[in-house]
Amino acid sequence: MSAVEITSLSSKGQIVIPSSIRNDLKISAGDKFAIISDGENILLRPVEKPKIDKFRALIAASRKYARENGLQKEDVVKAVKKVRRENRS
Repeated sequence: MSAVEITSLSSKGQIVIPSSIRNDLKISAGDKFAIISDGENILLRPVEKPKIDKFRALIAASRKYARENGLQKEDVVKAVKKVRRENRS
């Protein structure tokens, strides 16, 4: 499924994704995208809402990891505070 289409950038910074590509990718109005650039190319990647069962599995795996490594809630709170401090600078 390789497609090349030509589109234009509007004065509001909007780009129309041609219907053939929207149909192929099953994307529609309101869908969210990650926009990635390497300075020369632009990549639009659809962002999907995670499934609840995958989220629950991630939480279970995290709790298991924490238990196995002796992590406490206080450790997580300290780590979050540290990262937030670092990101402010």
